[in-house]
Amino acid sequence: MKLLFVLATASLALTSCITKNAQVKKEPVKKETQSVQQDPYLYLEEVEGKKALEFAKAESKRTVAHFKKDPNFNSIKKDLTKIALADDRLPQVYLMNGEVYNFWQDKKHTRGIWRKTSVEEFKKEKPQWNVLLDLDALAKKENENWVWAGADCLPPKNTRCLISLSRGGKDAKVTREFDLTSLSFVKDGFFLPEAKSYATWIDQDTLYVGTDWGANSLTDSGYPMISKILKRGQALKDAKEVFQGSKKDMSASTFTYFTPKKNYIFHFRTISFYENEVWYEDEKGVRTLLPVPTSADFSGVFDDYFLFLLRDDLKTNTRMIPAGSLVALPAQRLKLKEKALDFLDILFTPKAKRFLSHVGISKTAIYLNLNDNVQGKVARITRQETGSWQLADLNLGNKGVARAYSNDAFDDAFLVNYTDFLSPSAIYLGMPADKNSDWALLKSAPPRFNSAEMTVDQKEAKSKDGTMIPYFIIHKKNMKLNEKNPTLMYGYGGFESPILPYYLDSIGKVWIERGGVFVVANIRGGGEFGPSWHQAVLRENRTKVYDDFIAVAEDLIKSKITNAGHLGIQGRSNGGLLTGATVVRRPDLFNAALVEVPLLDMLRYHKLLAGASWMEEYGNPDDAKMREAILQYSPYQNVKADKKYPEIFFMTSTKDDRVHPGHARKMVARMKEQGHKVYYYENTEGGHAGNANIKQKILWNTLEYTYLWQKLGPAPK
Repeated sequence: MKLLFVLATASLALTSCITKNAQVKKEPVKKETQSVQQDPYLYLEEVEGKKALEFAKAESKRTVAHFKKDPNFNSIKKDLTKIALADDRLPQVYLMNGEVYNFWQDKKHTRGIWRKTSVEEFKKEKPQWNVLLDLDALAKKENENWVWAGADCLPPKNTRCLISLSRGGKDAKVTREFDLTSLSFVKDGFFLPEAKSYATWIDQDTLYVGTDWGANSLTDSGYPMISKILKRGQALKDAKEVFQGSKKDMSASTFTYFTPKKNYIFHFRTISFYENEVWYEDEKGVRTLLPVPTSADFSGVFDDYFLFLLRDDLKTNTRMIPAGSLVALPAQRLKLKEKALDFLDILFTPKAKRFLSHVGISKTAIYLNLNDNVQGKVARITRQETGSWQLADLNLGNKGVARAYSNDAFDDAFLVNYTDFLSPSAIYLGMPADKNSDWALLKSAPPRFNSAEMTVDQKEAKSKDGTMIPYFIIHKKNMKLNEKNPTLMYGYGGFESPILPYYLDSIGKVWIERGGVFVVANIRGGGEFGPSWHQAVLRENRTKVYDDFIAVAEDLIKSKITNAGHLGIQGRSNGGLLTGATVVRRPDLFNAALVEVPLLDMLRYHKLLAGASWMEEYGNPDDAKMREAILQYSPYQNVKADKKYPEIFFMTSTKDDRVHPGHARKMVARMKEQGHKVYYYENTEGGHAGNANIKQKILWNTLEYTYLWQKLGPAPK
């Protein structure tokens, strides 16, 4: 069970409680080149420091004022606002107890409302929703800047929920108990004060909790190290410890896995981002360390089998099971310890360009989300009466991305989202395995741009070491190969997170429809082609990520689609490091770079906020060998006064308590000192997402596209 660093994506991140002005760990003085003691901008790491905030406010004000003067600003904002506030947007929904749930934001509800409706009602063009919680009203009543952070309800009835609320969009959150019957917070109910913590149900009167319990209760990464049982009415200080990891681990956690037949208790010692020890606790309280490799990802429980996705090859006494396989460990064989691996059932094995990315479990089946040559497919696994497993593809028949989700161990129904770059998303209701039809369309979104004039190509570029890197290019059909097309390249390249086709609502409208070209680079570091695609660029091999991205850029120029004067790049989070490192390494290739919520000072990333948890990805800068490797690409250490760079746009959030805003602040200060012109925007709230509500998101996106058109346009006639 990985802690997600990716934005995507939305997060189940378990994070630590860090006070406002104590985010920077004190380090012993060392005599070393470019040491932190020689860094004149270390004060910008004081998140709420007066001088740091004055710097951020002044730079942001200047940037916003500059782009508001651009003739494209208002028209871009108008188009983005229309899309963001459209009443006919496709709600992002999930199923619970046979009903459809959704968290919704619009012009009237900028913070949002949690609501539900029936499946039949949801199919209607304008369904009637029952509002469960109005976050705008709650924030006003309590004078709090609440941002929705999710709800965890107790199965199978799901009438009691743990609602998480974030102040300004931070990872740190407040957790409160909510009653779905009375639609109110439970008086004297479960409550966790603001912290980067987790809470999961045991039963209606008991929770497992991991939080900042005080001294020596957090790991070096800043995550909970101790799990405790908290009973109803009990003070946090009186909770009983049940599991503990170690200080050097990333985190420790405990949770109950609920199924119709029985409930399972698991304890996780997350050694690093990609290593877990998983302990199973039986009904008698006896704990067994599951004999799987620590690199295997726990994927759930089905029919008394524990499912794991292998990230490395596994050699047992009888066979070799390849990395990327899904295996099932029978619970009744655990007493055999290591020999239990001889009884593993192999449910899925990867093939060329076909890999497993996610597992979902319903009452009667296991659903696999597969990456098939950077397209998304769904497969279903059922267990036969003979005990054998049967796998079958469930194909919507289109080239795009189908993703099963909202699986419920107490129900056969599940949802499938289908989309591609040019087709609006559609939600299908998945049928149980014994039904004649696999799918039933529930709802689809209307188009936001004229896709009839556009096309999608999938191409490859050869990286420095000879590896072929696929990329998508989306453009108008009448695009001329004249080297003048404004072209935006997007990438991520980390944490085994793939970028698959998704509907380009805003990009299609304000970029491609206006004559721009959009490129998605499926570089190594992601999960497009299984674990090896990610593992090839870890730690000392990190520069291969930037080689891949550069190779795609050079291929676009070689193909005469664009040239350096019309080519820009964009990335967020780890993708912000990607664009920051790439533009510093090869500034001659680009005329624009969006570097958003980024890591940039890679010699100090592990000392800031959650940074220590990512050392399996980037390496430990305190290790001499690794430090030299990191110095090859760390943007903050490699930017030079005598080098010409495009006017880079850095964007971050004061309330980002995952990736420290000091990265972007310091980079801007250093580049300005060196005489470079840069742009900087720091939203005062929003967390790692960058924005806390729709209005902030619209402004953020308007600044992005105004900048891109200013630097890469105008579009060719």
